Amino acid sequence: MKILQLCYKPPFPPVDGGSMGMHSLTTGLLNNNHEVKVIAFNSYKHPCNVSSLPKDYVEKTNFETIFVDLKPRFWGALKCLITNKSYIAERFVNNDMKICLESLLKKEEFDLVQLESIFLAPYIPIIRKYSKAKLVLRAPNIEHLIWKRTAEATKNPIKKFYLNHLASTLESFELGEINNFDGVYPVTKIDEDFFIANGCKCPCKGVAVGIDCPDIIDDETSEQDTLFHIGSMNWIPNEQGIKWFIDEVWDIAHKRLPNLKAYFAGRAMPHWLLELKKDGITIYGEVPDSVRFMTSKEIMVVPLLSGSGIRIKIIEAMSIGKCVIATSQAAEGIMYEDGVNIIIADNPEEFADAIYNCVSDKTFSKTIGKNAEKLIAQKYNTNAIAKQLVELYSQL
Repeated sequence: MKILQLCYKPPFPPVDGGSMGMHSLTTGLLNNNHEVKVIAFNSYKHPCNVSSLPKDYVEKTNFETIFVDLKPRFWGALKCLITNKSYIAERFVNNDMKICLESLLKKEEFDLVQLESIFLAPYIPIIRKYSKAKLVLRAPNIEHLIWKRTAEATKNPIKKFYLNHLASTLESFELGEINNFDGVYPVTKIDEDFFIANGCKCPCKGVAVGIDCPDIIDDETSEQDTLFHIGSMNWIPNEQGIKWFIDEVWDIAHKRLPNLKAYFAGRAMPHWLLELKKDGITIYGEVPDSVRFMTSKEIMVVPLLSGSGIRIKIIEAMSIGKCVIATSQAAEGIMYEDGVNIIIADNPEEFADAIYNCVSDKTFSKTIGKNAEKLIAQKYNTNAIAKQLVELYSQL
């Protein structure tokens, strides 16, 4: 099968959960002997220099990028506010991408065009015009729910109003475009049920994200009595969740465990975190190797209050045998068993109790980690998931 994979940001290098999910599918498709062409947007938030990428990857995927200016602009936001259009989606409309797609589709035929985000839906008309390929959406999450849940957790009334507006217009855009695809394949069963319940008439099936278990496995060298979090901090739910953890959970946990330390890493770390002065907490920026960072610490905390889809960084940590403590929102979509391969905690007291239990009882936390590693190896195999998706594509 010849597949055009259209990405809303560079899938390589896989520096965050979103890029990891896209790249793992590229890898799985190539490993299953399918031909894949990758075109991706790059932006100030997600820059990409093709010349610096491995030659083998660029050649295998015929990889190319198109720059899109995603910086928030006052007049653009005001225009969308007045016209009631989704400003978030409108920012992805780009003439260079239209020209690139038209030129490519006039020269080459594809069996299938896979859009990695609903934000790429504005390119459906040009793809339909110049290609007979089946058109599918690989939805990493339900975008408007992220904004809706973020608004619900926001206290500032002006900010809450605007976030609700962004969520409302994005909901209209997202659900209005969903039936323009030949198939919709979200990454969780929860998102599959949501799309179907909200009017999706085309084939819709939740298929998990694959991940290759890293070679580096926890070998008893982790710093003891430590917590860690890693994630891109230019994603609002991550910053919001970490603020909640520091404000509501940390003092309770640290009082009970005076030797406890917490380490936070990720791209685009905000100034308020970099300048934070709190006993026991260390703030990093972007780390060069996320797996080595995770391996060096003991327990992962993921205190998300909003979001949608699946947190690939949780899956990555579980794949190397890490015990994970997360809110039910953070773990949404993962095929977990609470108390078996992950610990779920949804309020400050539960979270602090979970931290105390896992740090105090090393045997318990290591058992959770070992069970998590088994789960990921069995349910999230990259090649198997790519094969599952291709079988669904073939049915189209």
